[in-house]
Amino acid sequence: MRSNLLKGAVLALVLASHAGAHAAAPKRAVEPPPSADLAYELNAQHRGFGLKGEALIAWRGGDGKYEVNVEASTPLLGKLTEYRSQGTVDGFGLAPAEFYEKRYRKDATTTVFKRDANTITFTDGKEPVALKGGEQDRASVTWQLASVARAAGEARFKPGSEWSFVVAGRRDVAPWTFKVVKKEKIQTAMGELDTLMVTREPRGEGRSEGVDIWLAPGQEWYPVKLRFRDDERETIEQTVTKITRK
Repeated sequence: MRSNLLKGAVLALVLASHAGAHAAAPKRAVEPPPSADLAYELNAQHRGFGLKGEALIAWRGGDGKYEVNVEASTPLLGKLTEYRSQGTVDGFGLAPAEFYEKRYRKDATTTVFKRDANTITFTDGKEPVALKGGEQDRASVTWQLASVARAAGEARFKPGSEWSFVVAGRRDVAPWTFKVVKKEKIQTAMGELDTLMVTREPRGEGRSEGVDIWLAPGQEWYPVKLRFRDDERETIEQTVTKITRK
């Protein structure tokens, strides 16, 4: 009995030490996009070499649940990235249960959102982190952003506005802030699309990773173009070629 009490006390202290690492995400109205498969042409820079390939995103939402599967590959290197996220929809929006990530030449990792224990655990992390509500993962956050944008509409989701989220990755949780930069017409295999470009700049001095997302209001606010920037020599850009509603 005393051993169990001691273990419980230690766990409580661990969670308390991490509790201040991040605040709960803000609650906003959300309107998840309809289920769809999105195909993209891919252009990547890998260690100074240009590569072409394809990316696929399978988004499913409905009945209080969601699932998103993301794959990007090139003929030369094969699969570059694979992300999977699944969970429910609650008062904060998308509520991940599990996030799987596999990057080229790196071991796969799994991040688990244990809502019964109010903790987030990481394959690469040493300690669990307190689950405070509204946290996203690196696959779900794009769709949470689209869901928030659909609910807000262009009157509020406009250039100059900023939208903050809390995002769990391979080993920790961090705040991500997206800024709506501008309205932009982009050329795609589907023709010219009107979009809003949203960017998340690197956090911290000396960090260079970031992401740019082009959401198309006329296409259910789907992400029709994405650019991932790991550093000056590592980028993946994907532009939509086809959207198939499910």
